[in-house]
Amino acid sequence: MRLIENKKVLDQIVGECKADNKTIAFVPTLGNLHAGHLSLVEIAKAQCDLVLVSIFVNPTQFEENSDLDHYPRTLGADSFALVGKNVDFLYTPHQEDIYPDNTDLPINISFPGISNILCGHFRPGHFEGVALIVSKLFNLVQPDVAVFGEKDFQQLLLIKMLVRQLSFPVKIISGNTVREADGLAMSSRNQYLNDAERIVAPELYRCLQNIKRRIKHGESQFEIIEQQAKREIEESGFEPEYISIRNAHNLKPASMQDKEFVVLLAANLGDARLIDNIRFVR
Repeated sequence: MRLIENKKVLDQIVGECKADNKTIAFVPTLGNLHAGHLSLVEIAKAQCDLVLVSIFVNPTQFEENSDLDHYPRTLGADSFALVGKNVDFLYTPHQEDIYPDNTDLPINISFPGISNILCGHFRPGHFEGVALIVSKLFNLVQPDVAVFGEKDFQQLLLIKMLVRQLSFPVKIISGNTVREADGLAMSSRNQYLNDAERIVAPELYRCLQNIKRRIKHGESQFEIIEQQAKREIEESGFEPEYISIRNAHNLKPASMQDKEFVVLLAANLGDARLIDNIRFVR
């Protein structure tokens, strides 16, 4: 695996790949990799000649500097894991390569109706930061394919919209959420859970499964289902931000006329903010 640390070297490598007609699959990450990230790498390997993974803790998608400062940096362990997956390139840009004029946003990319709802409502500016960094990385890496996880479902839909609206010549492929044996979605934030919280955390997925079961059995009063589910996880010790039943294609509030649903939730448990979702056809 070749480590790329600056734009000049990246430009040279991308140019060589294009000259040799080699296709590039791209997996952008914040680092602190776990099995969920590595599953995306496996998908990428099946898609293209070469796989490039980036690790960059993007400041514009964090609400508070304290959250940014505390995000785990584990480059050594991450590199070792990627070598084990036979990744071709690891790009770890310096901030000045990404934001040459500091992180004050000279460009604001937003998608009203997607970027300001659900997680976007509780984390204002987050998805604008995601859209900006993904756009920059697509321009730098020039991938043929990019792979994102379905655990961040709202982010995935936003990136698909970004590619359509800005005409990026990139095929977006998604990977299924990878879960622990007890159903908890793998996340870098799980390490913030203490032992007691870790036992409780899988209740979120069980909550999603129960909502799915109720809808598939014909229940149609979605607001009541959401309110009941919210009370249930509150009783388990969570501080829910939202539980919402949505159309899986556009994230509009679902109706019984819809065929494909996604139920999304976000909740705090101790120091960890956890998100999860479940998608299904009625």
